Amino acid sequence: MTYTAVLCGCGAMAKGWLKALQTSPSLRDSVTIVGLVDLDRANADNLASEFDLGGVETGSDLAAVLAATRPDILLDIVVPGARRDVVATGLAHGCHVLSEKPMATSLEEARQLLALAESAGRLHAIVQNRRFVAGVRRVRRMVEEGALGRLTGLHCDFFLAPHFGGFREQMDHVLLLDMAIHTFDAARFISGKTPLAVYCQESNPPGSWYRHGAAANAIFEFSDDVVFTYRGSWCAEGAATSWESAWRIIGTKGTLLWDGGDSFEANVVAGSDGFLRPVKPVQIPPPEDDADIHGHASVIEDFVTAIGTGSRPETDSSDNIISLAMVFGAIDSARNQGRVTIAA
Repeated sequence: MTYTAVLCGCGAMAKGWLKALQTSPSLRDSVTIVGLVDLDRANADNLASEFDLGGVETGSDLAAVLAATRPDILLDIVVPGARRDVVATGLAHGCHVLSEKPMATSLEEARQLLALAESAGRLHAIVQNRRFVAGVRRVRRMVEEGALGRLTGLHCDFFLAPHFGGFREQMDHVLLLDMAIHTFDAARFISGKTPLAVYCQESNPPGSWYRHGAAANAIFEFSDDVVFTYRGSWCAEGAATSWESAWRIIGTKGTLLWDGGDSFEANVVAGSDGFLRPVKPVQIPPPEDDADIHGHASVIEDFVTAIGTGSRPETDSSDNIISLAMVFGAIDSARNQGRVTIAA
């Protein structure tokens, strides 16, 4: 089946979405863009030209373009502050909505969107594309299979220095709200645990080109006595980690190291004697399904499949709100300088 879609928000991020739609064989056959919307209509016209989308409806009024095209899907790629109204408009016009992260600028807004999607009988999901990275799927599988024993801790470092320009450099809590949710969501996904509480310290280091909150350190309490720690900065020049972070995952039998790219190392205890027990290497399993490791394309494919089958996509907003609650729990903890209970 082929679905029609309108894309709202024609900035730089939109190009990644359109590339995924045009390069994935299944998406080329199942999703047709019929409209592009941006506050500056020239951006929509330029995007249509760049991606050879001749004949699509363009405009600056989302409701008008939706009324003219009557699409099945709204692709929401607007800045976070505009998300609530854009999603609500799409749902009101009968669209299933796939949004860029974060899901909302507050938990209250996120709960409103959940209620609107439920009332409309439409899907609302978030492009949490890091779930569909090969390394994340492989690490999760190793944890699920029990190769490390009972999981006890996940620890990750995220240190980069991107000079975006634009809205990110003016955001409050920029690292936690715009980027850390990827790592928080991955920690939930890998561990299979529920976040319960957090203690977080946030700062904007000297020399930062961001207005607020470019660095953070957080300790999360997960269910089953699992601890997740995060150290991160978006203004750390000189020794970059991967965008997926650098991970240390510890179980009762051993430890897995993942650099966020192609380097894995896992060792488990191989004997019962000695001050430090001997260890032996173990192999990291491959991902189970090649379709699950293509980032944006895999998220969109999962979303389109869910529409057709009447199921929930993996990154459905009813799940993603839990990762968002981790973000706002960390922000509340940093603001109040204390431990915060996490509640979606």
